[in-house]
Amino acid sequence: MLRLLGEVAAYVDGRALELGPAKQRCVPAVPAVEADRVVPVDRLVERVWGTDASRRTRATLHSYLSRLRRVLAEVEGVVVVRRSGGYVLTTDPTHPRVDLHHFRALCAEAREEDGDLRAARLLAEALGLWRGQALTGVTGGWAEAERDLLERERLAAQHDLADTRLRLGQGARLVIELADRTAHHPLDERVAGQYLPALCQAGRAADALEHYRELRERLVEQLGAEPGPALRDLHRRILAADPSLTGPAAVAPVAPLAVPRQLPAPPTAFVGRREEVDRLDAALRDTATSTMAVAAIAGAGGIGKTWLALAWAHRNRHRFPGGQLFVDLRGFSPTEQPVTPETALFGFLTALGVAPDHIPPGLEARTALYRSLVADQRMLVVLDNAATPDQVEPLLPGGHGCTALITSRRTLHRLITRCGVRHLGLGTLADTEARTLLEQRLGPDRLLGEPDAVVGLLAFCQGFPLALGVLSTRAHTDPDRPLAELAAELRVHGIDALDDTDPAAGLPAVLSWSLRGLTALQRTLFALLGIAPGPDIDMPAATHLAGLSERETRGGLRALVDASLLDHRPDGRYAMHDLVRAYAVTQAHTTLPEPVRAAALDRVLYVHTALTAHHLVAPQAPEIRPEPSASDVRPQPLPDHSTAIAWLEAHHAHLLAAQHTAATRRRHDTVWHLAWTLTTLHWWRGHRHDELAVWEAALDAATHLPDPALRIRAHRRVGLAHSRLDRLDQALGHLHRGLALAEHHHDTGQQADNHIILARIREQRGDHQQALEHARRALDLRRTLDDPIAEAHTLNSVGWYTARLGDYDTARDHCQAALSLFRRHHDRAGEAYARAGLGFIAHHTGRHHEAVHHYQRTLALRGAVEDIYEITDLLDEAGHPYAVLGHHDQARATWQEALRLYREQGRDTDARRVRQRLDDLAAGGKTSTTTRERTR
Repeated sequence: MLRLLGEVAAYVDGRALELGPAKQRCVPAVPAVEADRVVPVDRLVERVWGTDASRRTRATLHSYLSRLRRVLAEVEGVVVVRRSGGYVLTTDPTHPRVDLHHFRALCAEAREEDGDLRAARLLAEALGLWRGQALTGVTGGWAEAERDLLERERLAAQHDLADTRLRLGQGARLVIELADRTAHHPLDERVAGQYLPALCQAGRAADALEHYRELRERLVEQLGAEPGPALRDLHRRILAADPSLTGPAAVAPVAPLAVPRQLPAPPTAFVGRREEVDRLDAALRDTATSTMAVAAIAGAGGIGKTWLALAWAHRNRHRFPGGQLFVDLRGFSPTEQPVTPETALFGFLTALGVAPDHIPPGLEARTALYRSLVADQRMLVVLDNAATPDQVEPLLPGGHGCTALITSRRTLHRLITRCGVRHLGLGTLADTEARTLLEQRLGPDRLLGEPDAVVGLLAFCQGFPLALGVLSTRAHTDPDRPLAELAAELRVHGIDALDDTDPAAGLPAVLSWSLRGLTALQRTLFALLGIAPGPDIDMPAATHLAGLSERETRGGLRALVDASLLDHRPDGRYAMHDLVRAYAVTQAHTTLPEPVRAAALDRVLYVHTALTAHHLVAPQAPEIRPEPSASDVRPQPLPDHSTAIAWLEAHHAHLLAAQHTAATRRRHDTVWHLAWTLTTLHWWRGHRHDELAVWEAALDAATHLPDPALRIRAHRRVGLAHSRLDRLDQALGHLHRGLALAEHHHDTGQQADNHIILARIREQRGDHQQALEHARRALDLRRTLDDPIAEAHTLNSVGWYTARLGDYDTARDHCQAALSLFRRHHDRAGEAYARAGLGFIAHHTGRHHEAVHHYQRTLALRGAVEDIYEITDLLDEAGHPYAVLGHHDQARATWQEALRLYREQGRDTDARRVRQRLDDLAAGGKTSTTTRERTR
C-alpha cells in the first residue's frame, strides 16, 4: 500500500519501506496523486523542486526514480513506468493500492448508495484511511496546494458522514465531534446546520437555540449579514418544537444565489429512443436521498446526443427545483479551441448569481466556490460536447441531489472508473424511428404516396439523425417536389461516401445538396460563417463578415436557420453544429477565393471596436491605431466606459479567437493590436493565463513587424504576465531582453518602463535594494522626457522602495512629489497609489492618525483603481494603523475584506497571512506588521 493521507510512506505486510529524505519522498507522491496518468518530466521537476530546479535536476530526478522503482517492486500492483514525455504510476484497478484513490472510491461508492447505514460505514472506512495531514513530510508549493485540496475533500466526506448519521438519528453521538468542528469553523453555516439538529436529537434544544444566537451575533458582527434562510428556518423549527428534529433530521442546505434555467429549447424533431431514455432514467434515478448521479452519452457527431440529453432534461426538469445549468464545451469544434473548465465555471458562477468581479481566477478556487454554491441542491448540470475527462471533472457538482449529464463523441473511460459515471453508447435510429421522424416532419400521407422514394431516403440517411433532420427540412420547405426526385438527386450526388463503419461520412453529401436550395449570397454567407472567429456570432459581426447590409444579412441568416444549417439561440446569437461548421470551413476553402476570405476576416476581426473600447476603459494608455480597413469597417458604437467594459467582457472569447485567427493568417499587426486591447481587461479581472497567452502571440507577431518598439513592449508585457504567475526567472529573462533592445534602439521611455517592471520583480524576490536601483535608473530616464504622469509613477516607485529600506524621510519626499504631479494632472488612480505610499510611510514612522487619513483618501479613490489586485493590496496595508490605534472594528472590517478578495483571487499565501492577523486581533494579541510584496 502506498500511503499519501498522512506521512508519505509505502508498506508491505505491515513493514515500512524506505523512501528516502523529504525531497525524494515527493517524487512518488506526484505520480501517485495522478495515478494511471502520465506526468510530464517538466511537471515532475516543477512540483518536486519548484523554483530551486537547476541543470542537474533532471539527472537527480532520474536517479530518484530508479531507486523508487526498486523500492516499489515489493508493492504488488504498483509500478512506475516511463512513457513518452514523462512517467506514470500504474495501479491494479481491482485492488486498492494507493490510499488516496481508495478513499475517493469509497466516498464515491457511499454517494451512490441508497441505504444510509451502508453509506455511513463506507464513509467511516474512507475517513479511517487518514493518519494526519496529507503528504506529511513533503514540502514545496505543489504539496501545499495539494494538501489544501485534499483537506477540502476530507472535510466534504466528514460533512457527508455527519449528514448520513443525522438521517439515521445518531445526532447524540455526534455532538462532541460537531462541537469541535464548530469551534474550528465558527462561521460555517453548513456545520451549524448539522450541529443544531444533533443537539436537538440529544435532547438539548435549549443549547441549540443558544448556539444559534451566538452564531447570529458572530455573523452580524464579523460579516454584517444575517444567517441564511435555511438556517433561519431550522431555528424556527426548533422554536416550534418540530418533532422531526428529535429523530432522523434533514440538514439545512445552503441555497445558490440564483436559480439558473439554462437549458436550450427541447428538440422539436426528437422521436423514439425509448430504450435509451429508459436507460437514462435508471442511471439518473431520483437523487433526493442519494449523492450525485452522472451519466455520459457517447456516440458519433450528429448522432443525436444533444437531442437525447435535452429531451431527457426537459422531461425531468421538475425534479430539479435548484435549477439547470448547461454549457456547450465545444470539444470537437473544427475551428475553435474547447471551452476550458475555468471558462465554463465562470459562466456557471455568473448564472448562480456571483458577480463577475467576485469570481476567483484559479480553477481550484472556482471549482470550490461552484461546488459550495450547489451543495445540497437538487440541480441538473448538462455538459454538452465534452472532449476529455479533464475538461469535465471540475464541472461535476458533487453535491447531494445533483445530477450531471454529459455528451461526448468519446467514451470517457477515466470518469467511468474514477467517478462512477454511467456510460450510454448512442447509435443510429432504428428504421421505424427514422421513418417516424420523417413522418413527423412531412406528414403520413406524403410518405404513403411514395413508398419506394421513402425507402431510398431512409437508406441514404442510415438512421443518422442530423442527416434526417437536414433532409426532412429540405423536403418540408419544398412540398411540391416529389420525394422520388429528391432521392434520385441524393443517389447522384454522393451515397458512395457513406459506409457501415462511419455513418457521419455521408453528411457532406446531404449538406451539399441542402446548400443547392440556397441563393448564391446565402451559400457565401454559410461558408464565411464557418471561418468566423469565436464559438458563435451576433448580428453586427455577421453583417461585417458578409459585407452586406443588416437587412440582407438578417435574411441570409434566417434562410440558414430554416435549412437547419444554423441555430438561432435565445440570446440572439447564431451558432453552428460542429459537423455543419466543419463542412462550412471546407466550403469556404473550396468555393471562395483567398482574397474574398481574407477581406471577410479583416472585416470581422473585432480590432476596430476593441480599440474603441480600450481607449474608453484606459484613456491614459498610449493610443494606437490599426491600419485603415479597405472595406470601411466602422466600430460598433460604445458610448461610455461601462458599455466598453461590458462589450470587452461579452466578446472576450471572440477576441481571443480573433487573435488566433489573425496569427494563423499572419496578420501580425492585428495580433499585436488585439493583445493591447485585451491587456486592461485581463489586468483588472485577473485573467493571468490569458494575458500571458495573448502577449506571447503578440511577441511572435512583433518579430515580423518593422517597429522595434513593439518587440520591446511585447517582451515587457510577457515578462509582467510571468511575474503575475510567480514565474520570476522567465519574467526576468524577458525584461532583460526587452531592456537590451530598448538600449540598442535608444528608446528612453521603454528603458524606463523596463526598469520599473524589473524593480517590481526584484521586490517580489525580496531584494529591495536592487528594486530601488532599477527605480532610480527609471527616474533618471523619465526626467529626460516630457511625460509628467509617467514621472509621477516613477517618483512614487522610488518612494516605495526607499520606504521598504527604512529611509522614510527620502521616501516621503518622493511620494509627496508624485502626489503633487498626479493632482496637478487630475490622475485619480495615480493619486490613490501615491497616498497609499504616504500612508505606509506614516504608519511606519509612528504617525498613525496621518496614515489613517491617507488610507481613507486612498480607499475613497478606489473607484479609479479598477485593478482588483491593487485594491486588495491597499486594504491589506490600510488595516495596520487602525490596529495600532486600537480601532479594532475598523481594522477587522478592512482585513476581512482583504481576506475575502485574496481568497477569491487564489492568493493563498496572502490570505493565510491576513487570516493569522485577524486571529491575533480576535485573541487580543499583537498583530503582525508584516506586509506583502507588491505585485503591481
